[in-house]
Amino acid sequence: QVQLVESGGGLVQVGGSLRLTCVASGGTIKNNAMGWFRRAPGKEREFVSYISWSSRDIDYADFVKGRFTISRDNTKNTVYLQMSNLKPEDTGVYYCAAVQRSWFLTIRSQEYGYWGRGTQVTVSS
Repeated sequence: QVQLVESGGGLVQVGGSLRLTCVASGGTIKNNAMGWFRRAPGKEREFVSYISWSSRDIDYADFVKGRFTISRDNTKNTVYLQMSNLKPEDTGVYYCAAVQRSWFLTIRSQEYGYWGRGTQVTVSS
């Protein structure tokens, strides 16, 4: 059973940067697409970004394009989310997730079978 643990969240000022890290244990994620989602206060969870198993395919939600960068290191079973030029509306809990099916790429949260507990990101103005 794959377990995901996020870290790197915190309090940052507008325009600042954070790097989120997601480490997988209990199994390998090298054949699985990985995603980042977030839940803002009072809102539903939303897709932020995904990266394919080979890192060849990457996608971002429009509201983070040009500011966030996703990457992965399969030798370390780790996925990263570099966040720059942060805005107050980026505040929320950020979740790392792994698509349950190998070799499958999607933005649909329902297809992600493994989830971390999240890390809080707070952007102050």
